[in-house]
Amino acid sequence: MNQSAILRQLGPISVRQFMREYWQRKPLLIRAALPGFVPPIDRARLFQLAQDPQAESRLLTAFDRRQTLQHGPFLRLPPLARRRWTLLVQGVDLLDEAARGLLSRFRFVPDARLDDLMVSFATDGGGVGPHVDSYDVFLLQACGRRRWRLSRQRNLRAKPGSPINVVDGFRASSEWVLDAGDMLYLPPGIAHEGTAIGECMTYSIGFRAPSYQQLLEPWFADYAEQAGPRGRYADRGAAATTRAAALPREMTRQIHDELVRCIPGRSDTERFLLRHLSEPKATTVFDAPLAPLAPTAFQRRAAARGLQFDRRTRSLYSKAAIGINGEWITPPIGAMATLATFADQRALSALQAKRAPASAWKLLHGWYEAGWIKVVD
Repeated sequence: MNQSAILRQLGPISVRQFMREYWQRKPLLIRAALPGFVPPIDRARLFQLAQDPQAESRLLTAFDRRQTLQHGPFLRLPPLARRRWTLLVQGVDLLDEAARGLLSRFRFVPDARLDDLMVSFATDGGGVGPHVDSYDVFLLQACGRRRWRLSRQRNLRAKPGSPINVVDGFRASSEWVLDAGDMLYLPPGIAHEGTAIGECMTYSIGFRAPSYQQLLEPWFADYAEQAGPRGRYADRGAAATTRAAALPREMTRQIHDELVRCIPGRSDTERFLLRHLSEPKATTVFDAPLAPLAPTAFQRRAAARGLQFDRRTRSLYSKAAIGINGEWITPPIGAMATLATFADQRALSALQAKRAPASAWKLLHGWYEAGWIKVVD
């Protein structure tokens, strides 16, 4: 997406002011947030996506005062005339090009924080109940109306037996009704509840805010894979023991001394984040070209038409490395600037591709063969 298409205004407030005063700080209701907004996903398209085995979809019903949760795909859904049911489809940006275009408008937040676009459809009275999200979210009302209630309570324990961790004893402190085009921003950790007023659709643009505890295990795993300490424990010359169950002090000393030599640095954390935060969702499948172009033909066509990322591709970069779809790459000499521009724009114009250094083309062709990028049609 062209950089000029990224939002600069959120209704009456500039993005700069929003990031300075509200982001990660407090909720904000934005009336007419996106003037002229046309929802890229309608009800029929959402129901179609819910049938896709690659889609992460859920159906939440509250019939006869009993809440139930089912996981898709869904070939049949409850009647539209029946009240109090909700369909949730996660990662819609991975499944639909127009939805990806909407998500791209929110790139005033770094891609490293991006989660996905979730679309929910609800009949009258439908909703998921009062809950807490662990991420920043923009709740954009696509069509119809929804009542949102927020709470300042600190006790956020889940209600026993709830299939979706409904907040027990929810007490609302503020309430708004959102019409089509309105948007509500919520930072992590605020209890909230949305209830459909008639039939409605809501788009949730989510940004990850992982806890350090969540990052610790994969960070260690990534470092262990890269550190690769050499050698093996040995205790030649050890005396026979009379206390077989006792942990040998010399074993502890030797192993500790060897392992603490593997001290991770900031570059190790950077590598981990480039890999971890660019990792596609588990359900993502890339479509490799059926008849891929040879390297020379690929370069010639790219220089004539330009290149673009597949909508499912996630890519980040640092000063000297690229993270793309879970892989960490140190580009060849001279290629970094072009690849960084490609990641920022998610595309290269024909002129930019034509001017790409020779050192970049082997890497680009490999991404093309994997289905991560494609020549502009």
